[in-house]
Amino acid sequence: KRLALLLGVSLLLPGCGYLNSWFRGTDNSIPPSALTEIPAPLNPSLRWERRVSSGTGERFVDLQAAIVGGRVFVAGHRGDVSSLDATTGEVLWNVDTDVSISAGVGVGEGLALVGTIDGEVVALSAVDGAERWRAQLSSEVLAPPRAANGVVVVRTVDGTFTGLNAADGQRRWAFSYTVPPLSLRGSAPPLVAQGLVIAGLDTGKLLVLTLDNGVPVWEQVIAPPRGRTELDRIVDIDSEPRVVQNLLFVAAYQGNVTAIDLSSGNTVWSRDFSNHSGLDADLDGVYLPDETSTVWALEIRNGAPLWKQEALVGRRLSTPVVAGDYVVVGDFEGYLHWLAARNGQLRGRVRADNQRIRVAPRYVNGLLYSLDDGGTLSVWSGS
Repeated sequence: KRLALLLGVSLLLPGCGYLNSWFRGTDNSIPPSALTEIPAPLNPSLRWERRVSSGTGERFVDLQAAIVGGRVFVAGHRGDVSSLDATTGEVLWNVDTDVSISAGVGVGEGLALVGTIDGEVVALSAVDGAERWRAQLSSEVLAPPRAANGVVVVRTVDGTFTGLNAADGQRRWAFSYTVPPLSLRGSAPPLVAQGLVIAGLDTGKLLVLTLDNGVPVWEQVIAPPRGRTELDRIVDIDSEPRVVQNLLFVAAYQGNVTAIDLSSGNTVWSRDFSNHSGLDADLDGVYLPDETSTVWALEIRNGAPLWKQEALVGRRLSTPVVAGDYVVVGDFEGYLHWLAARNGQLRGRVRADNQRIRVAPRYVNGLLYSLDDGGTLSVWSGS
């Protein structure tokens, strides 16, 4: 039986050292860095704040906020899904799906999509929340569904990607791979771009399928397993890849961060790096925390280090987001930290609540949206 659920518990603490100490009954965890005063700090202003969902319920689940067409879409583990005006926070609709939600929200093809612990996908109208269809899949859904070109793509924890008809939820295709006996709890959301489905696997590989029919285009090893024990050989890619122009960036736990030419599948550069929380990129750099929560910037063309910021070590950082001239990360105490993208200097800090910020903040139209584990969404401007 897979031990992914046990490993999911251990991922409440970052880093390989935590995983090893958890299994061996010791605690060598890195203490979180104390927060020090920032000289001449930025002063982001709170535009609005609202408890928008039931949150994660202390589960290791990926309940992302989606911001599309001037609306925010959010979901909670108790089955609630809502749409709000992105500018004012006014609730436009709220629906109780009567399921235990474990992944979402994905928005596309006029739908708001969530996945459940029982392997269901629920599709709601993005306009008014009316239920369009439900589809039963093979196992639990931990990655937010994605939709484009009439197809809804769903990943389940048994190693299956399924393409569903966006109109009625009927299955169009399925592709499966062999899941390793030991892996981290979580699944990388598939990236849908240029008629392709791109996803990192818990085998350390990057998989590319056609969106229309699920046929493999190419597969590439990003992080080959290394070490003697199954624990040492974990090389999960559990975060969504990023695309900047024609370069695709992906990072693996206990593995590498790699840049790939999307048209050819050829590796442009690769660098030893251990990352689980995810990355973001702009035209100049790739930004990501390592397993200690040291934040790094790598040169986009060759992977050379531009800077690193160690002031947030041990603070269990979220996936970063590029927000104008800054890189923003959330932490385990509900703080948001603004780092200068040019040199990594800490420039600002706010705290909306005391709940952990696990999922990546979103930056849309000059506003930063941050959703914490308790289901509170805060929106900031002036960054």
